[in-house]
This record gives sequence, C-alpha cells and structure tokens, in this order.
Amino acid sequence: MGGHVDILKARDAADVEAAVRAAIAGGQPLDIVGHGTRRQIGQPTVTDAVLDLSSLNAVTAYEPNELILTVQSGAPLADVLSLIDSRNQHFAFEPMNPAALLGSGSDAGTIGGMLAAGLAGPRRIKDGGARDHLLGAHAVSGFGDSFKAGGRVVKNVTGYDLCKLLAGSWGTLAVMTEVTLKVMPRPECQRTLVLHGLDDAAAGRAMTAALGSPYDISGAAHLPASALRTADGALSAIGAPDASVTLVRLEGIAVSADHRAASLARALAAFGKAEIVSDDLSPRLWRAIRDVLPFAASGVLGAWPVWRIVCPPALGGALGSGLVRATGGEVLYDWGGGLIWAAVPPSDDGHAVLVRAHAAAAGGHATLIRGDSTLRGGIDVFQPLAGGVAALAGRVKHSFDPKDILNRGRMVRGAAT
Repeated sequence: MGGHVDILKARDAADVEAAVRAAIAGGQPLDIVGHGTRRQIGQPTVTDAVLDLSSLNAVTAYEPNELILTVQSGAPLADVLSLIDSRNQHFAFEPMNPAALLGSGSDAGTIGGMLAAGLAGPRRIKDGGARDHLLGAHAVSGFGDSFKAGGRVVKNVTGYDLCKLLAGSWGTLAVMTEVTLKVMPRPECQRTLVLHGLDDAAAGRAMTAALGSPYDISGAAHLPASALRTADGALSAIGAPDASVTLVRLEGIAVSADHRAASLARALAAFGKAEIVSDDLSPRLWRAIRDVLPFAASGVLGAWPVWRIVCPPALGGALGSGLVRATGGEVLYDWGGGLIWAAVPPSDDGHAVLVRAHAAAAGGHATLIRGDSTLRGGIDVFQPLAGGVAALAGRVKHSFDPKDILNRGRMVRGAAT
C-alpha cells in the first residue's frame, strides 16, 4: 500500500453501499477490514482505500432456545464467544484463532473475518465448517447494492444458497454487514485419549479406526515427535519431546463420554495403551491443535512459512512424511489426517513447488497461511484452480463484483495490479 491510506469507517449498511459505489465510480479497489487479524493471509493487495467495518459490532438478536444468533459482521469474535458461552453454547465448527500463528497479538478478529476465512477447527470432521453453520447474511455486492441471502431458520433455502458462497471467499464477493449463525449446546464434558510413540502411518490407521468406530469422535490429531518438540504448555505436558502423540476426542454427557472413552481405548489396544488425560488439560490440548501453537510465530519455527494442506485422510500420513523428507520441515495432522499443517524452512518460494507436488500426488491442495509479503507476492498463496473450475470461479466473481472492487488480488496473484 502507498503512504497515504483513506480509511472509510462504515457505521451501517448504507455507509457500505456508499463506499462501494464511490469506489466503483473512481475505479479504486477497497480492502475490506474488521480488526485486520487475517490481513497477512492471501496475496498482498495494492490499494490506498480501506473499508473499516469494526463499528458494525452489534448483536442484533440472540435466541438461545432457538439456537440462533444474528450479529453484525464487525462484532469482535471474542465477545460473541463469551456471550454464547454464558448460555452454555458454542460454535460447533470451532473457529480457528490465527493470532499466535501469524504473530498478530491475541485478537481473534471479527465475526465477518471468521466467516470470510472459513478456517474451522478439529471438530470440522464431525460438525462441518463455518459455511455449514451460516444460515443467512445481509451483504453489499460489488455493484454497491444490498442483498439478503438465506434466513433465520435452518430450513430456509429455496434456489441457490448464496450465503454459503460468502464463507471462505475472503471478502472478494461481497461485504457482509450482518449474519445469522446456528449455535449449538456446549458438550457437558470431553475426554481425550492419548496414544504414544506411533509413526505417521500407524497414527493414520489408529485415527481412521477411531473415526470409523461407533463412539462419535469429535477430534483426531497426531503430532510427530518433531512437532511436539517445538510445543510448550498443554502439548508438552502429554509426552516426551522424543515421542509422538496421537489424540482422539469424545464429547457429551459425562457418563456417556466415560463409557465411550473406555470402549474406544479397548478398541485401539492394538496401537498401544491409551491414556485418558485430565479434564482441565483436554480443552487446552485441542485449542493448541486448533490454533497450530507448535508453529506459533513466537516459537522456534516462527520464521518458517506455514502451509495448510487438505487431502484424503487415508493418504495424509504418507503425504506428511514425504514432505518432511523433501523439505526438512515439520508437520502436524488434524481431521484424522485430512488436514496437515506444514512448517517448512525458508526458501525463495517457500517450497511451494514441492508442497503442491506432494499435495497433488495425494489428491489434495495447499494454501500458504504464513509468509512475509515478499513470499506471498511471488507465489500463488491459494491453490491455483484448474481451467474449468477457474472459469466458473471467474463467472461467480463477475456476477458479484464485475469491477473487481472488493479485496482485489487477495486470492489471485497478479490481479491487484
């Protein structure tokens, strides 16, 4: 960005409309910002105009008995989580807080940023991602027009479910001003089983067995010895630095969780004796995995680029092990091996060619989550799309934002110029 930045602070949806229309008239793209906690993710954008949504921060309606929350997009995520936690409710998709990974302080950002990024935590394998819990949205398109998608009940969709497109679009399709989300009762308790010393392949088999069992698993993760070595806090409390740990989570009412945990421990006996960790430690473990704390910016690997790789879980162990050998990096596994976080030593391209070659061989795709602006400007941060899919994505973008005003260049390299 240049030296002078015009910050347009929106007070309501009408301000957003006016800002977008002015940007269209002047040919000036807009950076869409809440708290800015995720601005380090994506291609560097080139604009001197910022549309600040942080004043759109009201909770419009909260109906705990109906499991429905309507909130403006600039509302601080931490405040909203505190509100629903006070009613023993939560977002079941376990939104990731990237602050520690990116080194951006402790701010979890805004509701709008959470949805625009769509980064879900370990419970994704059971309860889906952010888009699955987004019931409706009010937004302003790249035409400068307000529109509404979805509604305020679970079964509200006829025709195209447009609000699902907004989740994970990184603000490139429309500016969300208000959203309605499904909340869920928070589980009474959780039990975490820990297996020690498994290699990546054996851990994959153990997690697959757990997820295929009848015991209603809500998390399955594996930290190789090398990843655990760089961790502190909760993760360092469950194993020696020279031994890997494999974690499986069960949730529900206490009597059910205890029974299922004991049954699962017996079912996994072929992989070793499973330890059940203490009640206070378990939530801390899963927060550390959700937020990728072994690769935190303040830690040993803080200067290393970090990739997020999604692949078929059955191939995750081989993909991760291959990446470690090829790059000298370190990995950890979530989603039963379907999500791999890889920290790689610095290089001119952040090992993009190697990472994407390994991911493609396993039928997966990779996104650079942490990297400096020079690295992000020199490679494709998001997985390049194949021809037909790229053409479809272009048509969707054009139907929402034909002048490419909103977060220009955030997702496609070279588009910001």
